[in-house]
Amino acid sequence: MDIPRPAQPKGRKRLMYGGAALAALVTVTVALSRLEPAAPTVDRGTIWFDTVRQGSMLRQVRGPGTLVPEQMRQVSAVTSGRVERILSAPGDTVSPGTILIELSNPDEQLQALQADQQLSAAEAQLVSTRSNLQTQILGQEATVATARADYADAKRQADNAVELAPKGLIAEQEVKRLQERAEQMAARLKSEIQRLEVFRSTMDEQIAAQQSQVERLREVVDFRRRRLESMRVRAGAGGVLRDLGTPQLEEGQWVLAGMRLATVVQPGRLKAELRIPETQARDVVIGQQALIDTRTDTIQGHVSRVDPASQSGTVTVDVVLEGELPRGARPDLSVDGTVEIERLDDVLYMGRPAYGQSNSMVGIFKLDPDGNTARRVNVRLGRASVNQIEIVDGLAKGDVVVLSDMSRWDAVDRVRIR
Repeated sequence: MDIPRPAQPKGRKRLMYGGAALAALVTVTVALSRLEPAAPTVDRGTIWFDTVRQGSMLRQVRGPGTLVPEQMRQVSAVTSGRVERILSAPGDTVSPGTILIELSNPDEQLQALQADQQLSAAEAQLVSTRSNLQTQILGQEATVATARADYADAKRQADNAVELAPKGLIAEQEVKRLQERAEQMAARLKSEIQRLEVFRSTMDEQIAAQQSQVERLREVVDFRRRRLESMRVRAGAGGVLRDLGTPQLEEGQWVLAGMRLATVVQPGRLKAELRIPETQARDVVIGQQALIDTRTDTIQGHVSRVDPASQSGTVTVDVVLEGELPRGARPDLSVDGTVEIERLDDVLYMGRPAYGQSNSMVGIFKLDPDGNTARRVNVRLGRASVNQIEIVDGLAKGDVVVLSDMSRWDAVDRVRIR
């Protein structure tokens, strides 16, 4: 038989159910808050891994460059002129006296003729001056001889008068006149002798001045002739003709004085000019070993010069090549050069990451032991090489790290790798 039960209040049941639901909600919320956010997934085939190693690391710097001749002679136009004939072509073997180009310039020829004319006139003037001066000296010598004879005659007359005066055979006034005439003739003789000495002394000076003028004009003539001769452009050095101007010269073209007409090089003596980034060139010094890659061969060398200034973010480094050059080596050949800076012993190092610079602190993803996740760790980097970099702090030997660019995951500290 049924036993009647007392009715329960409905409000109490609702409170019990609500409290249970609230407790469950709080529990779930706390659990979810303690969970880490879902890590993004990265395709394993799109990233590059490397293992941290310990040992010796060779520091190197690398840069592109070209092979250039150690000795190169630029042939320039001494005078302006028109290209009449081109007698050599790029690739020809030339000697210092080989004529490469013939130029013409009517103005230079006219100036040379005028210089010759002025020289001839000056030489004629020199001959005339010498003749006139010699004639003047001869005339003055005759005048001196006449004055000497007049003085001797006047002196004899005065002496005779002095002897006759005591005997009363000549008047006293006549004696004085003859004595005064003798004195006058003596003064005249002295004056004419001095004039002769002046003529003789100035003759050499006048001739020397005219001779100097002749020499100056002769130098001008030689200069003009050299300018005319320079229009037969010669190589000036032995070697191989690399080019005939840039762009290539053509017959009939007008060139200006100072314009480069040709380049002569010695193909057997080449060096490499490397363009090293200025951030890496600070450790490059003369004497360091280098390796030049010509795409088909490699050439050993050593640094011979480091440019003190940088251009467009690079520093020019000259490398002298050692040993016999390969057959493919030629001027202006594009090459890659690697310079050995130093060898670091017993250091931690890894491959150089795409986003890390030397002596900096970076975040690098390190692979977890399970191999399926990677976490970001702060790593202090040290000295860098072309493909490797020193690890100062933050990693240990054997750690596997991601070297690829992970900048798209900067907002997270953990990624899944599948």
